[in-house]
Amino acid sequence: MIELKKINKVYDDGFQALKNIDLTFEEGQINVLIGPSGCGKTTTMKLLNRLTDYTDGQLLIDGKDIKEINPIELRRRMGYVIQSIGLFPHMTIYDNVATVPKLLKWEKLKIKERVKELLTMVNLSPETYMTRYPSELSGGQQQRIGVIRALAAEPSTILMDEPFSALDPISREQLQDELVRLQKEIKKTIVFVTHDMDEAIKIADQIILMKDGHIVQKGSPNEILANPVNDFVREFIGEERLGTTVSLPPIGELMRKNYLSISTNLSKQETIDFMVANQVSELPLVDEQGGYKGVISLYKALKSKQTNLVELADQSVVTVEETTDVNSIMEQFLQTNPIIPVVSEQNKLVGVLETSKLLDAFHQIFKNKSGVA
Repeated sequence: MIELKKINKVYDDGFQALKNIDLTFEEGQINVLIGPSGCGKTTTMKLLNRLTDYTDGQLLIDGKDIKEINPIELRRRMGYVIQSIGLFPHMTIYDNVATVPKLLKWEKLKIKERVKELLTMVNLSPETYMTRYPSELSGGQQQRIGVIRALAAEPSTILMDEPFSALDPISREQLQDELVRLQKEIKKTIVFVTHDMDEAIKIADQIILMKDGHIVQKGSPNEILANPVNDFVREFIGEERLGTTVSLPPIGELMRKNYLSISTNLSKQETIDFMVANQVSELPLVDEQGGYKGVISLYKALKSKQTNLVELADQSVVTVEETTDVNSIMEQFLQTNPIIPVVSEQNKLVGVLETSKLLDAFHQIFKNKSGVA
């Protein structure tokens, strides 16, 4: 976790770039700094790796004052992705990605496996791309390399300074999707600077909207869209985006805690009989400790010759935690199975969301907004 407490930044010429900044970047979230040119968003980000220092206040990283951390060590602990990508043109993709691990004196085999893993993660074949040079890649591919280079040494924090703004719209949208997908796997603390509100709404867990060195408003995309604090926020968001969000209740209010489930102790035939008797087509599978193992489909159980329930279960079904923001992934939910397992941090089944219930809640809110009785 990164905490900024009463941070001010005054330059030698007297210009005050940051004014009394209180801000927390939670671990594992994408935090987007946004605002007009000169608002202080890039300055705020540069404080985090000491590319610039603040005038007064306190900045803590995992409870430790940043001024007690060696700047070089600090920068090696943080990934950094910039707009101009910054790949070394004379080095292969392998050497570009391996730069920081080599500086940290990782073993060669460990570095090679890490580079291959990261290239695979962004859908670039290691065999094809490791020996290529940046000039042989498209802009979108180069920016993917820039992102994974920042991940190479397994930093806890990634700083991204308008990383996609120089790309064409299609490549930009693809990389936004890629970042959101990657974050579900890597769960890093990401601080992302942009001037594009659509980009912020799409990728952010927390949006920090700045003006003239102040934080004007911060919150989730839905919170800011639903409750802009003043005319500046409304104007910056744009009227076309306001009023388009629908805020659903928390998952805890929508899920069913005492939902039926299948135990791994049951046989395939007992499972089929149980589902038929209860007139359900899909049920979550749990082990003796309540650990979630996937979703059993009655149709698949009847059709398949497989008798092992764990192997029969569909483990690709989307799961959520009680803290997941339903609003941000509503569309994804409605394209998935009839049930959405709700799991704890330890992957224990705690309940089930039924997509039919989500639709009912969505329709009710729409009726209320439309004034339909």
